Amino acid sequence: MMNAIIGRKLGMTQVFAEDGTQYPVTIIEAGPCPVVQVKERGGVKVVQLGFGEKKAKRASKAVAGHVRAAGLETVPAVMRDFDIGSGDEPSLNAGDVVRADVFQEGDKVKVTGTTKGRGFQGVVKRYGFAGGPASHGSTSYRRPGSLGPGTDPSRVIKGKKLPGHMGAVRHTELGLEVVRVEVEKNLLFVRGAVPGPKSGIVIVRKQLGRSRYA
Repeated sequence: MMNAIIGRKLGMTQVFAEDGTQYPVTIIEAGPCPVVQVKERGGVKVVQLGFGEKKAKRASKAVAGHVRAAGLETVPAVMRDFDIGSGDEPSLNAGDVVRADVFQEGDKVKVTGTTKGRGFQGVVKRYGFAGGPASHGSTSYRRPGSLGPGTDPSRVIKGKKLPGHMGAVRHTELGLEVVRVEVEKNLLFVRGAVPGPKSGIVIVRKQLGRSRYA
């Protein structure tokens, strides 16, 4: 059985438990994801899932033919490969559809997405530097300070934290919990925040082991 799905982050809200406890949750539109291809790679079964729709004129002939071979009428906007384990798993065929019901309430999941882009930022915002003195006469309020020894090695050491592009990187958030599944609407309610902006594409996977949180 599939242990992952492609989705779209819709935003955040809150839900209440039976004892009145309030939890922040992220709503994810999970699927429906048609199976585009089933193959084996290194002895492991791999399933290629699609999500969303792309205009036909924006798809290459190779991609359109690849999708047509699966019996799909439209080209998915996103396609990703997922390992589903050994051959003991229930079979999936091209043209099948994976929906949000592959998850249940209480499942531990990890969500992968692309973080929000922050543009070019200084070290105070990018890395949390304290900055210089805030008193009169100071001219280095938010500067990084000394960049390295001048005599030896006479260069900036590789990996030094400096100003630069912040955000817009792939990130996986671990230890999240599914608190509600609405199969009819293809919605997952995941406790906590997940990477990316609203309408950002995310990948939700079941977390089979422990994380740094739980």
